[in-house]
Amino acid sequence: MMGTKVKNTETPLSFRQFHINEGCGFILPEPLTDLPVFYNPWMDIARNVAELISCHSLRLRIQDMPLLETHLLRTHRELRLAHLALSMMTVGYVWQEGERETIKVLPRSLSVPFCEVSQRLGLPPILIYADAVLANWKKRDPNGPFSMENLELLLTFPGGESVRGFFLVTLLVELAAVPGLKSILDVINGVNHNDVAMVTKALDVVSQAIVSMKQAFKLMHEYVDPSIFYGIMRIYLSGWKDNPLMPEGLVYEGVQEKPMEFSGSSAAQSSILHCFDELLGVQHGGSSGAFLRRMRDYMLPSHKQFIENISSRLSLHSFVLQKADERLTNTFEQCVACLVDFRNYHINAVTRYIIIPAFHAKQLRANKEGLAEELDAIRRAPTALEERGTGGSGIMTFLKTVRDETKQTSISQCTTENQVLPEPSMTEIQKPASELTIE
Repeated sequence: MMGTKVKNTETPLSFRQFHINEGCGFILPEPLTDLPVFYNPWMDIARNVAELISCHSLRLRIQDMPLLETHLLRTHRELRLAHLALSMMTVGYVWQEGERETIKVLPRSLSVPFCEVSQRLGLPPILIYADAVLANWKKRDPNGPFSMENLELLLTFPGGESVRGFFLVTLLVELAAVPGLKSILDVINGVNHNDVAMVTKALDVVSQAIVSMKQAFKLMHEYVDPSIFYGIMRIYLSGWKDNPLMPEGLVYEGVQEKPMEFSGSSAAQSSILHCFDELLGVQHGGSSGAFLRRMRDYMLPSHKQFIENISSRLSLHSFVLQKADERLTNTFEQCVACLVDFRNYHINAVTRYIIIPAFHAKQLRANKEGLAEELDAIRRAPTALEERGTGGSGIMTFLKTVRDETKQTSISQCTTENQVLPEPSMTEIQKPASELTIE
């Protein structure tokens, strides 16, 4: 039939132009473990943030830190390690005393170089997902596997092994997504060449990648203690936008007199789910859509551009409807179902790590008796974060909305076949975290 062929007039997308790695996707390959010796004053503090916070001396160390020029940082990897080190120092400085004694001004010796490095990278001057997860790892054995046993963090903050588990499990989720990320290029090329078989095969790989992401995500329950995550770690992932603890934001001394507001580190800053949403045509509206669009400003600019290129180059949803091919349609539907299932699993994890501890915290604050250390950590957690994500969103409302919008992408809009996980009831939420069964 005339007109059925789609003429391919666009230059094919390639990972290289967007600084995406063929082997590890958005993960920074082989991050540097040290900066030039000139920057030892930064690294000496950054490597000891957790210990300095525990003895309440991080702020003093940073106040005594020399103001260093940033022009000696020449490569992308040097800038990424500098951003990681300066961001760890920043969140440690701001939250050293928890929700007590919050500060309003970041010292010049930290704020000026942090903003300079951030500007060169096109990133905000705060700890973000691209720092804490994507550029914060090394292999113990360089020739060994990419596994929990062979990975460690470059820099950390209070929370011990649970911090390591949280960031490295998330890193493994990113790694599991790589085959699906690579297949996005095949989907785009297949649509451009009107090749149904190519698109179907590529979408099947995307589905398998999302399933693998969920399997990696399950390791969170093995490596991260909910009481430590909620009671100790979570505040260091928080920012100074939409945060009642710092309603005016933070003054970056020597940069500008007016306070600046930035969201904390959030899974919404991961590029991979944005890519899958754009691929499948998931439409996020209202406040959830606005939040997700804003989180793209917390990604490397080249990664943000890749996401935007996906949506500008194809309408997969229209292609599937137009072709009315049973196998293609089923494979598309399976992709959507897997993404819904992943987001349901995320809701279950947030229930275990935030909703249940928040419920316990309210009960424990009413209990004046002595408590075990892990329960006391929950009780002392900042009350302002009880129902909010570290990025500043109303967390459960946001996650459920995003999940429901994903469901609506289904061509049949029939979710009974998706076999999504049930949402936890209030009786489950009231159980101790150790008793809640997470798949």
